[in-house]
Amino acid sequence: MRLYYSLFVLLLLSSCYNVERNCKDFKTGTFKFKYTIDGVEKTGKFIRTGDLNIDMYEGKVDTSSVRWINDCEFILKKINPKTNADKDAIHMKILTTSNNSYTFEYKLAVKKPNRPQRTEKGTATKID
Repeated sequence: MRLYYSLFVLLLLSSCYNVERNCKDFKTGTFKFKYTIDGVEKTGKFIRTGDLNIDMYEGKVDTSSVRWINDCEFILKKINPKTNADKDAIHMKILTTSNNSYTFEYKLAVKKPNRPQRTEKGTATKID
C-alpha cells in the first residue's frame, strides 16, 4: 500500500512540471539551423524581425510574414509563393529554449482533408 501511495505522489509531482521557455528572447535576431535533404545535412540561416522572416538557404532568399499567436507560437506565410505548396501557412511552436537556441516543431497551419497531419521538429541557434 505504501508503494502505491509513493508512486501516486511521484506521478502527481512530475505531472505538474513545466519546462521554462523564454520565447521572447527569440522573437527577433539572426539564426542558423540544420536540415537534411536526401541524406545530406545542410545549414540554413534566417533573420527574424517582429513581422518578417527572411530565409537564406542553398543560395536562395525567401521572405515570409510572421504573425505571433502568443510568445511561443507563430504563423509563417510566404509573401511571394512560387508554387501552390508555398501558399500554405506554417504553424511554428517553440518547445524548449536554452541560452542561445530553441527547439521547435512545425506543421501546416490548416490541416489538409484526407491527409494525415505531419509534424516536424528542429533546432535553431541564435547567432546575433
